[in-house]
Amino acid sequence: MTLRPDNLGPNNLGPNNLRPATPADFPFIRALAQDPANAPFITDEDEAALADYLSDPTARLYIWEENALPAGFALFCEIGHPTGRVELRRLALAKTGGGRGVEFVKALTDHAFSSLGAARVWMDASAENPRACHLYAKLGYRLEGTQRAHWWRPALGRAVDLCLFGMRRAEWAGGRP
Repeated sequence: MTLRPDNLGPNNLGPNNLRPATPADFPFIRALAQDPANAPFITDEDEAALADYLSDPTARLYIWEENALPAGFALFCEIGHPTGRVELRRLALAKTGGGRGVEFVKALTDHAFSSLGAARVWMDASAENPRACHLYAKLGYRLEGTQRAHWWRPALGRAVDLCLFGMRRAEWAGGRP
């Protein structure tokens, strides 16, 4: 495996239990995306699409580990964009509650700004996922807009509103202890 500029390797866990995904992780990622609790909110991609992220220099696919076992995944895109924006395109945890979501999204945000060179991190969320929308706002992401009936969700059989969230580096740095 080629090490990326963020210096994470398969045997070198990065900050907050993040490690690069490998093809061996694809069944875990797909199982989380297909889980009925997640399917209305995230897209399931086949192994070929996931493999493309591993070779794309503008993307990073990570596994979040708890006690050395896969506990979630996250996909960053648009790394190296001239504006400095980085998209946190997809994320999911196998088990929620107990502050896991807060810890996970904080770690992902810190990683984007400290290791991926983000000037701005943005993500979207279904308006029908108030838990995610509340979490992002709680961690300092601003609701920057809503695209009404924008995102077709096969699991629901209809389009849902898409909420756009963003945070700039100065906001992240200003909110850190």
